[in-house]
Amino acid sequence: MERVILASKQKALRINLDPDLYGTFAEIGAGQEVVRHFFRSGGASGTIAKAMSAYDKDFSDAIYGTEENNRYVCEPRLRKMTNHEYHLIEERLDRSKHPSKKFFAYANTVATIDFHKRYQGHGWMGIKFQTGAEKEPNEVILHVQLHENDAATQQETIGVLGVNMIYGSFFYYQNAREFLQSLYDNLTRDQIEIDMISMTGPDFEKVDNRLLSLQLVKNGMTDAVIFSPDGKNLQPADVLYKKNILAIRGSFRPVTKVNIDMIINGYNKFVTENRVDPEKLQVLFEITLSNLRADGDIDEQDFIDRADILCSLGQTVLISNYQEYYKLIHYFSNFTKLRMGLIMGINNMVELFNEKYYRDLNGGILEAFGILFTRDLKVYLYPSQPEPSDEIQTSKNMPVHPRLRPLYDYLLNNGRIVDLEDFDPEVLQIQSREALRKIREGESGWETMVPNYVDVMIKKDKLFGYIPAAQEGESSEKRSSKKTDSKAEKDSSKETAKEKSKS
Repeated sequence: MERVILASKQKALRINLDPDLYGTFAEIGAGQEVVRHFFRSGGASGTIAKAMSAYDKDFSDAIYGTEENNRYVCEPRLRKMTNHEYHLIEERLDRSKHPSKKFFAYANTVATIDFHKRYQGHGWMGIKFQTGAEKEPNEVILHVQLHENDAATQQETIGVLGVNMIYGSFFYYQNAREFLQSLYDNLTRDQIEIDMISMTGPDFEKVDNRLLSLQLVKNGMTDAVIFSPDGKNLQPADVLYKKNILAIRGSFRPVTKVNIDMIINGYNKFVTENRVDPEKLQVLFEITLSNLRADGDIDEQDFIDRADILCSLGQTVLISNYQEYYKLIHYFSNFTKLRMGLIMGINNMVELFNEKYYRDLNGGILEAFGILFTRDLKVYLYPSQPEPSDEIQTSKNMPVHPRLRPLYDYLLNNGRIVDLEDFDPEVLQIQSREALRKIREGESGWETMVPNYVDVMIKKDKLFGYIPAAQEGESSEKRSSKKTDSKAEKDSSKETAKEKSKS
């Protein structure tokens, strides 16, 4: 059944008319518009316990405490606001007088576009809420980028989004995917971009926030999301702002010894650069949306399998919709002007010089490379040797179209393309596709293709459709039965992943 999209006034009125919903609104900075919808829709006295705006910084600090680096539009400030206001509700409202009330505390801290239009505007909003009078509260937090070119319209957009968030918290909390989609009711991506969301609490115990990140990119709500080794969704600016960024792109299906050799050699080369500070270095393992769709529609369980391994290796993961590298570098340059690095294999470098990817640009490949190399960027090239008898391919003998050879030579001679020379020749023939095939078909030998502990994880958690290797003398009927059982388990895992994103 298709979901009915209500207007903001209808949503606010439905909440106001619910006798069991009661809470506070705290809005600082430019986000003053959310509570206005509830006042204007009618019946607000049954919903609003308190509405406030500690607009002055000194007043805000007196209530919520000071912030590191004097930042007020940040996640720590938002969390202090929701925690403080929710605590006051529980402290000041006698439960004996409100036995069926479901309390909530909504807060936001927003900065809209400045007068000179140098800073586009962004904000944090969150809600702490109960779904039952006796239940512990849940918490939803999100970060938004504001894209409109007028402060007043940005404020109106924040008002609509805030209403959607509060409404979704009470009416869509049982389906995280529907909750996420409802945030854009009466809004478009041209107005606002949600680039981080987190759902925690008793009603979201089965929600995997990494899947929510994936849904943000898949649904076009943003083009890139980041999550940490512990699986928490991160706001990109908090991770990348004024950092040296070193990124490696791949399928990581599974992570192989080649991937590890690439990142170790790339890192060791990158940190020797003059304009790289190891203390300000952020390494990213990037998976593109097109890569996740390599076998058709996105397989959420397959995504979680990759994410689990990368997180277990202590890596920060970027999911992006940037198939072309120049778009990725343009994205990074929104956060930093410091030196950046890309680690890529020969095949990716060949594709980088393929003109078909730049046909939609007026300047073609030159425009794309202008975006890439007008930034402080170095590309670290990992060699290739598909077969032991093949010559090792490096930047010196890589195939390049004659028409693009002058451009390639210019970048190579100016140190923008750098060979990784301290590679391990023993791992050059390892292919992730071959490892994946062996994992799924029950062949032995793939264990030596992946890093230590990764093989244990794959076997223990049956990742990537793993089935045990054939035992000596095992019948073909038994092997066939194993494959059938493995497929059934994989299908079950897919359903579990879908349930996680819905719960």
